[in-house]
Amino acid sequence: MFVFCRCAPPQSKSFSIKCGPNVHYKVTPPAGDRNAAPYPLTPNSVLIVTMDAVSETANDSKVPTVQYIQSPLQASCCLGSVAEISLDVDADRDGIVEKNNPNKGSWKWGPNGHGAVLLVNCDSETTYKKTLDSEVDEINKVSDLQDMSKMILRTNGPAELPEGYKLTMHISQTTSENVRVFRPRTNLFLKDYIMVVGTDTLTQEVPYLGGKTELAFFVEGLRFPDKDFDGLVTINLSLLEPCGKGFPETPIFTDTVVFHVSPWIMTPNTLKPVEVYVCSTNDNYTFLKSIKNLVDKCGYKLKICHEYMNRGDRWIQDELEFGYIDSPHHQFPVVLDSPRDGDLQDFPYESILGPDFGYVTRHALNEEVSSLDSFGNLEVSPPVTVNGKSYPLGRIIIGVAFPTATRGRNMTQVVQDFLWAQKVQEPIALYSDWLVVGHVDEFMTFVPAPDRKKFRLLLASPDAGYKVFKSLQNNGHGKAEMFPGLPEAISVNEILSDKKLQAENRYVQNCIDWNRDMLKKELGLDDEDIIDLPILFKVLEEKTGPRAVAYYPDMVNMIVLGDKLGVPKPFGPKVNGRCALETEVCSLLEPLGLKCTFIDDFAPYHKLLGEVHCGSNVLREPSPFKWWNLELRERD
Repeated sequence: MFVFCRCAPPQSKSFSIKCGPNVHYKVTPPAGDRNAAPYPLTPNSVLIVTMDAVSETANDSKVPTVQYIQSPLQASCCLGSVAEISLDVDADRDGIVEKNNPNKGSWKWGPNGHGAVLLVNCDSETTYKKTLDSEVDEINKVSDLQDMSKMILRTNGPAELPEGYKLTMHISQTTSENVRVFRPRTNLFLKDYIMVVGTDTLTQEVPYLGGKTELAFFVEGLRFPDKDFDGLVTINLSLLEPCGKGFPETPIFTDTVVFHVSPWIMTPNTLKPVEVYVCSTNDNYTFLKSIKNLVDKCGYKLKICHEYMNRGDRWIQDELEFGYIDSPHHQFPVVLDSPRDGDLQDFPYESILGPDFGYVTRHALNEEVSSLDSFGNLEVSPPVTVNGKSYPLGRIIIGVAFPTATRGRNMTQVVQDFLWAQKVQEPIALYSDWLVVGHVDEFMTFVPAPDRKKFRLLLASPDAGYKVFKSLQNNGHGKAEMFPGLPEAISVNEILSDKKLQAENRYVQNCIDWNRDMLKKELGLDDEDIIDLPILFKVLEEKTGPRAVAYYPDMVNMIVLGDKLGVPKPFGPKVNGRCALETEVCSLLEPLGLKCTFIDDFAPYHKLLGEVHCGSNVLREPSPFKWWNLELRERD
């Protein structure tokens, strides 16, 4: 398209057009008889030219010439060479970089959406003296290219552009913090991959190869979505025209592409396990053996973090959370390292980060880190639909102080901001500060189920616990002992006569019921989707007020490996040689096809205010659902 009045000499009154073969043009508004010449020049005259073929050489005979007619002078203007130039990405998300997709310059969520996907290059191609690939200024291995999104510059035209014309790629200052673009200098050697734009380079000329050619670029994500970054990245390619000596070139054509950085995605208990992680300490041999037997029975891998790495810190659930990132061409797991930074702090980086296993963390620089920043306080639901809104990747669940509390512990804002910014697993904040440790996994978990919503929510329930003990008393087992054979042994009658313990558990039940109502509302659950497990608590007097801990091993704090559950052994009263609490839990879960293995964690975990789930972690397969197919508005 060519606007005449902008280029016409002063006092021009009309124009004529001379075209080579296979050139078609249209003048708007209509200029009368097409065969008549010259045409009258108006302020709105526009020439639209189409061609059957691109130019073979600069300024070749195919190119139309416009002649402006003055009185008594004439001036002519050649419209230059004609070339096809297209910056292309996988805008339809099928793993193939298609040519000139009309939607490549914008992002739209949903199965009928568009826009390319970008991965944060947060793994490490090196295993010795590791560094995140996103922190390395060069490409060290060919395999690193797989973590990047391909972008292709397609050109079709003369062997060279007219003198003074050039192609440049450019990004904004803000975008430069989030992305880098590389291209091969040649196709022979890896060391010839050079950065085009990114970091401190906002613009750079790119070669025009001439003829019908393709030049591949590799786009690398540097940051996850966060409070100050919506995940969208824009890259531009412009054809610049010389304006004369002493003046900068000006763009006469710009092609734009848009990427969305993959969010970090958590995996719920209902997804298939890949590998189980657990720590070895000087006092957990029996526990470790039980976990190994369970994992072997399930057929999964077991990775043991030994003492030289954990330095006595056994709480591997609290140190890290497993998730993944995904694109149409590649996906890999990514570990989120918590800001708790206990003695396990080096394990995620030193032992998990590697080729195709990414790492991300958030540092609480100006905030106080509390127990609520440990990732026993970070869970995710299975897929749910709530009031017609679908969450096919589930919803993240965290614990915080009570909404009306004037003081209390909270998960640091920097971690909360990160979780909210991922968008695809909209978080739910529960009340967990009533607990000494303060983690949501102390009173809830999810297990797979064959019916209804394909899962059940398990909640700790003092009411269910007292129901079991009262039934034992009514059936003549009041003298049966809790913690049989242990120094803590106490009879059912003594437990039921303890008025202080009853009052404490009424308070705990109220706290759990508040969370129950919140989970029903936010996950769209009915009472039939929830199973109450019989668990009592006791309240300790802390400096900041009373807070609760499990009275006996907290059976809801379990490890879920498909249909097999590793449940803390509760050491309940025995009836006919079997623990009454184990019997009750099995009666609730086995009808769902679940198999319970009770694991003794009393000394090495329960007495230290943790259980099986706190002392283990599970890497799971990614969800088959593709996050970009979510029906989201960009402001969601």
